[in-house]
Formats: sequence, structure tokens, C-alpha cells
Amino acid sequence: MKEVFIKSAFRKILRYGWMLLLCLPVNLFAQTDSAATKETETKEEASLISPSLDFIVVQKSDNTIDLKATVKAKIKGTFLNLRLLKITFLQVSDTTEKNLGFIITDERGKATLNVKNEALIMAKDGSLNFKASFAGNKQRETADGEVTVKKAQLQITPVKEDSLLTVKVKFVAPGAADSAGKDLTIGIFVNRSFNPLKIGEGTTDENGEVTVEIPANLPGDDKGNITLLAKIDENENYGNLEASVTQQWGIPVSDKQVDQPRALWSVHPPIWMLVTFIALMVIVWGHFLVIVYELFRLRKEEPHQPNPITNT
Repeated sequence: MKEVFIKSAFRKILRYGWMLLLCLPVNLFAQTDSAATKETETKEEASLISPSLDFIVVQKSDNTIDLKATVKAKIKGTFLNLRLLKITFLQVSDTTEKNLGFIITDERGKATLNVKNEALIMAKDGSLNFKASFAGNKQRETADGEVTVKKAQLQITPVKEDSLLTVKVKFVAPGAADSAGKDLTIGIFVNRSFNPLKIGEGTTDENGEVTVEIPANLPGDDKGNITLLAKIDENENYGNLEASVTQQWGIPVSDKQVDQPRALWSVHPPIWMLVTFIALMVIVWGHFLVIVYELFRLRKEEPHQPNPITNT
């Protein structure tokens, strides 16, 4: 009987063992299909991110030019700024391309290179041609942008007459016709921590000049200095032009941190409020602690059932 039981148990173990082996995953090896490999590579290439590069040229009043590039890409339906990308700036002439340098994009996807006019070569028609390029990598495709502008400049002059504050802005374009600076819209801004604040604008006359009044109540630094900007944006011939000047026309505002007196609206509340708050917290939490203590005390004082007496 014992031997029959052992044989039956052994057969069951073998049967369940074979069933477990059949359920285990098995790796199948087959010959590699070249067509499938090519299809996989094509899908990987198609999954590369296609960035867009926005490129502008800003001609400044200090005889320098800012080359500004912004790199973005649409990922899962949302445009994101691409940072830590190498953007190379070039000047393109009739025969060659001159490397002006490279900048790594910041967290906003922006890269700005400042170059001097003396280092640039003007084309035969008096224009300047610039190019910004991203060479691409394993995850992103190449991107570039090209801008051609004619050389020009804004000149800004502050004028103070009695209590009236104004700035006079003049458009200057070497070799251009006298009417080139007519009917240009020039915006006047005051520099702020994040973005310039627009405070006025005007249209140039036949001499390329415009005068704009400046408010007298603008906040400045601790000495009352404000930085005024004159700008022309996205002109089809001259691109972006900018000129700046700093004047002591603002209201002095100190940036030093000063301890404020105790008040309801400050980070340091009055003493009576602190005392009241602490007293209320002690009373509320004290009631909870008393309740918990009483519960434990009642549990310890619970009567125990007497042990039944058994007759021997």
C-alpha cells in the first residue's frame, strides 16, 4: 500500500513538472531580416525632433550688432524651449562664410552673440548677411536661419527743458537716400528687471527724426537713474535697431532690504497675536491630551472577570 502511494505521488510530481516547463517563456532564435532592420532604422530616424530656429539681428547705437537665436520644438503637442544646444553664427559674403563664434542656448532656448561692426565685411550692395546654424545630434535634426539687413543706426539724445523731459531720436543709414528714414515708427521704452516697458512712440519726419515726451514719475534705482531705449522692430530693410541712454530722471527707489515694523500685513506679526495664537493652540491640544489620558486610565481600571473555581 505504501509503495502504491509513493508511485502515485511521484507520477503527479512529474506531471506538474512538465506542465510548469511548458508554461516557461522560451527565446526563439531566427535569422535577422534585413528589411525589418531597415524599417526599424527608418522609424528611429523619423522619431528625431525637428527644432525651429528663430533668428533676428539687432543693430545697436554703440557700433555693435546682437545676433539672437531662439530654438524651440513641438513635442507632444507643446512647444518647448531647447537648452544646452550649440548655435554657430556666420557672416555670409559673396564667396565665403566667416565664422563669428558660437553660443550655448540657455534655459529659455536663447543664444545671443555680440559682434563689432569693425569685424564685419559689407557686401557690394551695402548689406550684411548673417546665418545661425544648429548642426543637430542623435536626438534632433539640423536647423538654421538667415537674415540680411542694410547697415543703419539710431541716435538717441535726452533733452530737459524746465520740467519737460523728452528724448530726440534720429535714424541714420550710411549711403541711403534722404527719404529712407521717413515715416518710421520708433518705440520708446524704459528698461525693467524682466522686459522693457513701453512708455511712448512716434513717427519720424522727413529728416528721420522724432521727439517723444518722457513721464517724470518713473521709478529708478537708488540714485534715480533710468535707462531709456529707442527701438525699431522688424523693419524689412534694416531689421531691428536699438539705442539706449541712461539719465537721472527717475524717482529714487532703494533696493536694500530693511526690517519692517511688526504689523498684521508683514512677516513679523505683533506680539499680542503670537501670544494669543500660542495660548489657543495649548488649550486645544491640551484637551486632546487629557481625553487620551482619560481613555488609557479607564482601560486600566476596567474590572476583570473572576476565574471560575473548579472542583477536583
